[in-house]
Amino acid sequence: MNVKIKRALISVSDKTGIVELAHKLIEHNCEIISTGGTRKILEEAGINVIEISSVTGNPEAFGGRMKTISFAIESALLFDREIDAEEAAKLDIKPIDLVVCNLYPFTEKLKENAPFPDLIENIDIGGPTMLRAAAKNYKWVTTLTNSADYSAFIDELDQNDGCTTEELRFALMRQTFNHTADYDSAIAVAMDNEAGIHSKRFSYTNGKKLRYGENSHQEALIYEDKTCKGSLATLECLHGKEISYNNVLDIEAAIMAVNDVIGQAVSVVKHLNSCGFACGHDQRQVFENAWSGDPVSAFGSIIAFNQKLTLETAEFLHLNDPDKSQRKFIEVIIAPAYEDAAFEYLCFHKNLRVVRYDSAQLERTQDYRFVYGSLLQQTPDNILLKKMEQVTLIDQAIELDKELVEFGLRAVRNIKSNAIVLVQRRKSGICRLLGMGTGQPNRLISTKLAIEKARENLQLEAANLQIDDFEAYYKKIISQCIMVSDAFFPFADNIEIAAEKGVRTIVQPGGSMRDKSVKRKAEELGVKMIFTGLRHFKH
Repeated sequence: MNVKIKRALISVSDKTGIVELAHKLIEHNCEIISTGGTRKILEEAGINVIEISSVTGNPEAFGGRMKTISFAIESALLFDREIDAEEAAKLDIKPIDLVVCNLYPFTEKLKENAPFPDLIENIDIGGPTMLRAAAKNYKWVTTLTNSADYSAFIDELDQNDGCTTEELRFALMRQTFNHTADYDSAIAVAMDNEAGIHSKRFSYTNGKKLRYGENSHQEALIYEDKTCKGSLATLECLHGKEISYNNVLDIEAAIMAVNDVIGQAVSVVKHLNSCGFACGHDQRQVFENAWSGDPVSAFGSIIAFNQKLTLETAEFLHLNDPDKSQRKFIEVIIAPAYEDAAFEYLCFHKNLRVVRYDSAQLERTQDYRFVYGSLLQQTPDNILLKKMEQVTLIDQAIELDKELVEFGLRAVRNIKSNAIVLVQRRKSGICRLLGMGTGQPNRLISTKLAIEKARENLQLEAANLQIDDFEAYYKKIISQCIMVSDAFFPFADNIEIAAEKGVRTIVQPGGSMRDKSVKRKAEELGVKMIFTGLRHFKH
């Protein structure tokens, strides 16, 4: 059902576009009621306005605190135009068909760290009351709370001879109740904070169905936090199958790994862990080195790039190779942009999800995790180290590869604890993850797994390079690697294992009550040890 807009009430804090909107309403023979500062701006623009007090029968009072709250205004918004028409006429209530209102800028003042009295003054009372009354009666009344909606509203008036459709009124009603709910939530949290009470309210909207949950029999949705820049709910799947719950989790892990790396970076993620990770200057070479971190586990992986993907890089996947055994199967590929030829090439695989998302959008200020009936909150792990202190007297004259140490810390903080990584600087200058151990309850097992994976990868490499003396090759490469631990070593057994396998440099945060014995063992075995002073657990 269409409703003619004959009478509008305009009272806004944000005056953007309000004069243009009012002119359009006048064109459609709409009467305008307004208040205070809004009325002044409209009158200065030559628009005839009915002063609110002539409708309420009372003056604006108390510095503007009392303007719209009245029997006359709320009745004009709330009464049913069919059922209550006779009673409204007896009470001399004339309907208001449109409310244009955005609320006092409480949230803006909050962001500005305004003093508490200013916050109190910016709590709107009449606005929410008026909006809620109008929205409740959306069958007859239209609400506008956002200047960004004025243009579409004007188009609707022009197309429908000054009327609005029920479809538009319903959409604006939903938006209004979300607007007032978010507004009240911000006030409630701010008042709690003023009392020293930590509280949190979230607003998520636009829930979209995912392909399925963690398993195919589970249903899943993803919601958008509209206050968050770059919400993963808005990532663009340009090609391929629908995104699943697990895909979203792995996509986040992949983009988190590359988002703060300078230069070209590639992360290959499987089950939330970077099984491949590399950075450098040549994107194709970086991709190849990331893949080499665990070519077996890379099957069915999620791969993230931090820069525009080129065709040369994409062709490493051999998606259209006549020999199907050469084709590299992956689930998702993510990049901030794609060369046209690269995108066309990736579309050769009909099911490959090609996602456009710029990892630079990630600006986490807090991390949240829901647990049963509870919410955990923490600041993100975005500091790599507090220091880079060599605590052993081994090879002190040899300059430490600080860039490789930082690369190793970036790798280990994106792997589930207990986490150990072995990282290598190649002749090309590329830093790569050579081996990793993850998610073990015993750090010693993670250390063994990381070394075993590094050895396995080097065996593949030596075979490809047709190197006859593998042990000599392995010993040379492993001695140039850096082993990084996400947390301290509680005992010297990890050091003994690493040294026995040829590791000569270990980076760890330190902080164990047995640090002295661990350092002594490292010196005894000829292992250089670096303390960073910062742990990187990821549970």
